[in-house]
Amino acid sequence: MQVPLIRLECGVNSYDWGKVGKDSAAARYAAATAVNGFSIQDEKPYAELWMGTHPSLPSKDFETQRTLLDLVQDNQALMSQEIGKRYEGKLPFLFKVLSIRKALSIQAHPNKKLAERLHDKDPKNYPDDNHKPEMTIAVTPFDGLCGFRPLVEISHFLSAVPSLRKLVGESAATNFEDATREKETASSEQDIKSNKKALQAAFSALMNSEKSSVSAAARELVASAKADGESFAGGGGPSNGGEELANLVVRLNSQFEGDIGLFVLFFLNYVKLEIGEAMFLKADDIHAYLSGGWSNSASIYYSAQSTSTNFITDIIECMASSDNVVRAGFTPKFQDIPTLTNMLTYSYAPISEQKMSPVDYPYATFNKEAYSSGSTAVLYDPPIEEFSVVRTELKKPGARILFHPVEGPSILLCTKGSGKISVGPKVQEIKEGYVFFIGATAGAVLESGEDNFTTFKAFCELNDKESADGKL
Repeated sequence: MQVPLIRLECGVNSYDWGKVGKDSAAARYAAATAVNGFSIQDEKPYAELWMGTHPSLPSKDFETQRTLLDLVQDNQALMSQEIGKRYEGKLPFLFKVLSIRKALSIQAHPNKKLAERLHDKDPKNYPDDNHKPEMTIAVTPFDGLCGFRPLVEISHFLSAVPSLRKLVGESAATNFEDATREKETASSEQDIKSNKKALQAAFSALMNSEKSSVSAAARELVASAKADGESFAGGGGPSNGGEELANLVVRLNSQFEGDIGLFVLFFLNYVKLEIGEAMFLKADDIHAYLSGGWSNSASIYYSAQSTSTNFITDIIECMASSDNVVRAGFTPKFQDIPTLTNMLTYSYAPISEQKMSPVDYPYATFNKEAYSSGSTAVLYDPPIEEFSVVRTELKKPGARILFHPVEGPSILLCTKGSGKISVGPKVQEIKEGYVFFIGATAGAVLESGEDNFTTFKAFCELNDKESADGKL
């Protein structure tokens, strides 16, 4: 029987927002696993490395060139019979590395039922019938827009940003303010329902603005951002200062001049993730990834690394296996504003409520060298069954970790350093960019060959978490 440790060749997508040439970790990792002559082009953007069985860019066995999908369907033991049956012989998750140079689209991913309807109606733009909850882990400092702001902040911006109020319209803005006043943090079901209805009306009014009106309002907004500094947008809100928002508007306008997204940011939380922080996005949650390397520390980091090829990634992302995206801003691609404005949950909360709280991973054992060097294994465990992720850092040569067997399949990526990986009698070299599939019920051992050996392992184990249909 085949030892369930398979080195993978993984492909990379080229989208305009990706980092260029060898600056892209996604490209470098693809080159590290390439068999058939892939070489990085200096002027080409590389955005996403895909690891999984999704048919748009399936991973392959590095040695035999068979697709991972073929392998797991031929040998159900690699997935486990229960997971194979539930997910129709496909890997439940899609694991990615994103290398971000400029903003991605304002978007949401449909729930399972909506995904099925959209796929039936428009398979060209919605190629999958699956939902797509996703988790983002920052490997460099990262910023983005995520979920609707607290209502009091939205009200503040409607009164403090004249160009925003013009687009929303006086009637819709006033109705929102009247409907939510003194109920912004109400907890009764009736008040929350009323608040969401008012938020949907105001946001939909903005998103349906005439393009000519958006262009004129954007010029006014950007001029104010450049001139007002800290006093921009009424000095900002509790979550973001005026100067911070002004810089954000100018930066995004340089990428997507006159775009509706310049105004959407006043409705959404502007979040910054430090290295190791993560957030989980449920289906029907609105978001937009903006860039990596937002902070002063990031600028120092990139400056220090500018003459080295040892870059690290922007984002590790894991999601249910789907490629469905409903877009409505910051993109030249197909936009579906009616679907987006109707599908959203319109949940509103501070960004702190969407950040995840990783915990120590309990199903692993360190050796003495790992303990003494402060090596770590941290679990990111979203409330869905398709995936969880463990980040492991071994901080000394000879430091070793044994991952206890799990009931489902895993994919492991090395993002820094080098060492060895073993399953049973099979031992292989592992270094930056190498990707391995580990079959169900197989324990795995990692051993570091240097002072900083970092890996991410995505896995599926059915442990009474929420399923695709929302049931436990």
